[in-house]
Amino acid sequence: MTNTFPENFLWGASISAHQTEGAYQSDGKGLSVQDTRQRDNHEIADFTVAVDHYHHYKEDIRLLAEMGIKIFRFSIAWTRIFPNGRGEINQAGLHHYNAVIDELLKYDIQPFITLNHFDLPQALEDEGGWSVRSTVDAFVHYAETLFEAYGDRVKNWLTINEPNIMLLVDKKILGKEIPLQEKYQQFHHLMIAEKYAFKRCHELITEGKIGPVPNISLVYPATSKPQDNQAALYFNSVRNWAYLDFSCLGRYNTVFKDYLNRNNIHITFAPEDKKLMETHFPDYVAMNFYTTVTVEKPTEKAGMKNGISDQQSEDIMEWGFYKGFTNPYLAKNEFNWTIDPDGLKTTLQTLYDRYHLPIIITENGLGAKDELTADGKIHDNYRINYLNLHIDQCLQAIAAGVDLIGYSPWSAIDLVSVHEGISKRYGFIYVDRTEHDEKELSRYKKDSFYWYKTLIETNQLPS
Repeated sequence: MTNTFPENFLWGASISAHQTEGAYQSDGKGLSVQDTRQRDNHEIADFTVAVDHYHHYKEDIRLLAEMGIKIFRFSIAWTRIFPNGRGEINQAGLHHYNAVIDELLKYDIQPFITLNHFDLPQALEDEGGWSVRSTVDAFVHYAETLFEAYGDRVKNWLTINEPNIMLLVDKKILGKEIPLQEKYQQFHHLMIAEKYAFKRCHELITEGKIGPVPNISLVYPATSKPQDNQAALYFNSVRNWAYLDFSCLGRYNTVFKDYLNRNNIHITFAPEDKKLMETHFPDYVAMNFYTTVTVEKPTEKAGMKNGISDQQSEDIMEWGFYKGFTNPYLAKNEFNWTIDPDGLKTTLQTLYDRYHLPIIITENGLGAKDELTADGKIHDNYRINYLNLHIDQCLQAIAAGVDLIGYSPWSAIDLVSVHEGISKRYGFIYVDRTEHDEKELSRYKKDSFYWYKTLIETNQLPS
């Protein structure tokens, strides 16, 4: 098997607005749910300054151009464009992203823009958030505004980042728990909003392309017991396929419908929804992948705290359906996430076999506690090893017939992790700050920066 990637493979790197930009109330920006939500851990950095990418974007893009990336996946902060989610446009916000896009194009870096990455405007949340249909209308107007403003230069778009994770681990992402009935009405509204984005992107942007961006973790059964296979079937549907079946096939799949029925959940459809679901589809699937998941069928309630299993890195437990199980064949990183490069290939094959659409990986990476040496170096061989193992599986997936068109890992620069602050670093570029001391926010290239630069230059893994 060759160790060389296809000639036009899209090497990139990714960030989100709220985790990097800072400047949280500058130039007319409104507050998002990420600016206001209650945090359990007050010892970690918040997003008010983050790594100040808002003011450092030219320096950051210059460094990324030096690394050689072909695409840059970033999100736009909805509240920079519409401070209250709708109404009057904030021209300063519109101008800022114009400048970011032009700076990228100056270096021949293609923008891949995410419309929304966990940062719903707080004003819309106060009206009911994704539980009410009016948020869909506000999102559609926001998306149309971006398509019209930037569509002459930006041809590749992503919709709503990880709606499955936003709903699955609502307390961690949104700072609150959502009742099950409300959660799956939100699911429907999120997916309908995405369908409108598909429709309007294709109508407003010449040669515009757009896709969903879920977090996909293939679910394994803990054993060969039929009950554990059933558990994996249901959690695969609830965690992964419900979202992509809606996006790519325009349907509620039968396993997901059974899950909803057994929980006595009833989804309210608007009159136009069924036609919208069945007539507007993505051009590719963007996929965020960090790990796989293993579950078993829960048979007793012992060993759980507040109804939640503590055996998995994700809090997975739903009585009657599935319970998280620690996979004994997988190592874990220092933040308790299982590491499964082989699972990436299997996930890519499963995804491609199910939907037959091109795939681009828009997140994959290792969060770790990096150390800046006295001479300004960061020796992150552990990250290089992690990336090497996963990129090798990408190559194997391509050889196995998967139409994988790009790899844009998390993250381009260090950012503030939603759960662990700045101490959990992902970037190729180190940003010198601590949880509570912003210092000078100086940028340093890590060893992984130079490793990735060489990989992009040669278009192949080291032999």
